[in-house]
Amino acid sequence: MERKQGGFFSVVRGLSPSRSRPKSPARSSSPMSSLLRRRKAHSAHPEPLVVTRSGSMRPAVLPEALSPLKEGPDQDGGAGDSSSSSSRMEGRWGQWMKGRRPLSSAVVSSSSSSSSSSSSSSADKRSDLRLLLGVLGAPLAPVHVSGLEPLPHLSIKDTPIETSSAQYILQQYTAASGGQRLQSSIQNAYAMGKVRMIASEFETSNKVMRNRNSSKAAESGGFVLWQMNPDMWYVELALGSSKVHAGCNGKLVWRHTPWLGAHAAKGPVRPLRRALQGLDPRTTASMFTNARCIGEKNINGDECFILKICADPATLKARSEGPAEIIRHVLFGYFSQKTGLLVHLEDSHLTRIQNNGGDAVYWETTINSFLDDYRPVDGIMIAHSGRSVVTLFRFGDTAMSHTRTRMEEAWVIEEVAFNVPGLSVDCFIPPAELRFTPVSETCELPRNQRVRSAVAAGPYRAKVAAFDRSHESAVSNSMWRPDV
Repeated sequence: MERKQGGFFSVVRGLSPSRSRPKSPARSSSPMSSLLRRRKAHSAHPEPLVVTRSGSMRPAVLPEALSPLKEGPDQDGGAGDSSSSSSRMEGRWGQWMKGRRPLSSAVVSSSSSSSSSSSSSSADKRSDLRLLLGVLGAPLAPVHVSGLEPLPHLSIKDTPIETSSAQYILQQYTAASGGQRLQSSIQNAYAMGKVRMIASEFETSNKVMRNRNSSKAAESGGFVLWQMNPDMWYVELALGSSKVHAGCNGKLVWRHTPWLGAHAAKGPVRPLRRALQGLDPRTTASMFTNARCIGEKNINGDECFILKICADPATLKARSEGPAEIIRHVLFGYFSQKTGLLVHLEDSHLTRIQNNGGDAVYWETTINSFLDDYRPVDGIMIAHSGRSVVTLFRFGDTAMSHTRTRMEEAWVIEEVAFNVPGLSVDCFIPPAELRFTPVSETCELPRNQRVRSAVAAGPYRAKVAAFDRSHESAVSNSMWRPDV
């Protein structure tokens, strides 16, 4: 019987980047696996664990590792001994195969109504799951930044007041998060958590459909995130019966989804947005280095300063593909005036999809994330819980054909560690089957609504401009204008 190791290394065995991807001929083993073999060989005399974790170090319930996903029935149906698992597996696989054999016409006619309703509900569930994973699985930040770049020196001379104010707010944020010296000592990081997602509402021009039984309809899952300097990261998120994983080796961002396979992402190397949600204060501060302070606003009773950063035209052009053009991508950070920490993150980007040289359809994707439960981990302040609300708004082909989809996510961070021993660059190598033809993020939009024939698109370009003006006016209602 193999002796159990600590909770962190049980997670490493099940969720390390090198284990979760198929091995290529050029990479038969990884430093992570050799590290684990060394620990197994010395299990008779285990050394004290020196990795800092979130929570207590006493023996507790081991965190669950994400089990490999299977296309088919559950092999053992739950916990049990190995002697009876084979018989149960044969029975379940037999039932699964029987369910996929052609049925007789009599059986089909007698169960047509029930099968059609069940197939329709299962198809809707698969569609919702794909939409959730496509939008919330592994979104990226608007611009390229490097966590190794130091913050600019705070300067007032010949600097606009909005820029100098933003630099001062970032200095306060860095100090409140643990300090620049402590953050610079971190070479790699690891985080594990649980998530719940749901497509809660769908609105058209004449009706609104809400998910009434949200507790049962929500999909549960978990994720693991690895990061390493410089600019390397890997995330794996399992939800329901599907899994999405993505990574960056510092030069290339790639994704793997069940419906698109492994593919490279268009545009420059960018950080993972999930890391900005209270898990990586150093990268977060670098993200807002060139931001402007545009005002202040009350967020859940907390007065906050608002910093705004926009993607430059070159980045937007690099991310666009064919008929899909990303018009703008804006990120707003709300920093608490009381604690100095980031408590709210708003991400909005607008995409225009041209229909064969004719009329266009516009998609606006907005992600609002609220960060809660800040606790120190080895002196670094980490947000241990939060929630996100996503809105997909489609308009532009006809006056009364707009749609609005609302999705929600809630997450809890269960474990955090810094300077994990044995983590190397080999753990961030892209998968061997990667297609190097970049794929735009617009492919994750709902397929049946991506492009439709239209009658007039000219008036909706003015509507796009009105969208921008309305967003700016909404912020200016609570605007802070310093006297110059």
